Amino acid sequence: MSPVFTLTRGTRPLLVSMPHCGSALPPELVPDYVPRALATEDTDWHMPLLYAFAERLGASVIVPHYARYVIDLNRPPDDAPMYPGASNTELCPTRFFTGDDLYQPGRAPDASAKQQRLAQYWRPYHDALAGELARLRSAHGRVLLWDAHSIRSEIPWLFEGRLPDLNVGTANGQAADARIAQAVMGACQAHPHFSHVLNGRFKGGYITRHYGQPSQGVHAVQLEMCQSLYMREAPPYDYLPETAQTIVPVLQAMVSAGLTALEQLP
Repeated sequence: MSPVFTLTRGTRPLLVSMPHCGSALPPELVPDYVPRALATEDTDWHMPLLYAFAERLGASVIVPHYARYVIDLNRPPDDAPMYPGASNTELCPTRFFTGDDLYQPGRAPDASAKQQRLAQYWRPYHDALAGELARLRSAHGRVLLWDAHSIRSEIPWLFEGRLPDLNVGTANGQAADARIAQAVMGACQAHPHFSHVLNGRFKGGYITRHYGQPSQGVHAVQLEMCQSLYMREAPPYDYLPETAQTIVPVLQAMVSAGLTALEQLP
């Protein structure tokens, strides 16, 4: 247990990371934000509930406590854009997904504040993530990192139109063996009523691209899924069990397929 994250250690070569599911804001930062920000609307809501099956599979699971409005755990520490030419969220976001200002005038973090947030929130999460990957790789020889995300199905500031339901990313094949990606997409294709794409608008963020090193035994897959599959995309952003029960078996099939493919690699 950490004030920054919770890590549950599992027994199989699988680590599920949920870097955007935190929704807390440090009390000392609250006055800096506009009132609307206190609802942390751009959270990847209910991910631990959605992925409750992961621990039953024997996975390790790491989740942060704080919202991405504090610092984005899926962005590089130098804040380089993940998707050049498109709208990008920042290491320390200053805008909502709608493009509106997140902070009161003149209250956005300066360079010094960003470095402090890196040290206090970003590095502990990544140190724990890297340490758990190393533990699992040492025990099993290789490991699958599943980076779990969700997002509203329509956000014009970030992308045009409506996203496919299931957006799988492997950094254009650089972050995971092709057989793992094929297995995951095969699980998607078994449920054709859910639209899906591999390496489309979301190819994987910093976690997928940085830690996914197949030659070193670490294979990383990001799943960005539409929140409409399991929750209400508008306030109060509540979980919808009857809706979710149709997608949870698909998620479990996707993760299980990726893990099986990993374990069968020569």
